[in-house]
Amino acid sequence: MRTAEISRKTKETDINVFVKLDGEGKVTVDTGIGFFDHMLTAFGVHSGIDMQINVTGDLNVDGHHTVEDTGIVLGQAVAKALGDKSGICRYGSAYIPMDEALGFCSLDISGRPFLVFNADFSDEKIGEMDTCLTEEFFRAFSFNSGITMHITEIYGSNDHHICEALFKAAAHAFKIAISLNQNGKVLSTKGVL
Repeated sequence: MRTAEISRKTKETDINVFVKLDGEGKVTVDTGIGFFDHMLTAFGVHSGIDMQINVTGDLNVDGHHTVEDTGIVLGQAVAKALGDKSGICRYGSAYIPMDEALGFCSLDISGRPFLVFNADFSDEKIGEMDTCLTEEFFRAFSFNSGITMHITEIYGSNDHHICEALFKAAAHAFKIAISLNQNGKVLSTKGVL
């Protein structure tokens, strides 16, 4: 069973994350940032993974440490749950519409982390979350999970819709990539990922 639990405590955040990759999309999230909770919930539900995420962060400073550190710990948990990555489809891509917005994500669970992020937000915040933290979350997640991610806003005008389309596109691409292939082997000419 592909599960993992990671805890990380610093002077800025105290985080506990549990993931079950072969789940049902059951999610409980409490980061103290409502819109971020909404996005993480969407990621879990749409990827089909079970997640429990509890975060206490220095929100009196701002949301940066909370969002980035959550990406770090969630990425570490995903990497641990994937193990040697044998038997996964490895690649996933998805376009997701959200009203007038269209988001895209293509990813490779390669062990070579990289992030290409292209999105333009017009407002500084969505609810209590700084829009610039969207990229920070995905960078922390990709580099700690060992995933190459290309995330793009194709178009859109409402920041809430744009951001949600990106999280859901990432979720659907991730769901495809972690699904099991037919032969149970590592999908690589090297034989390892």
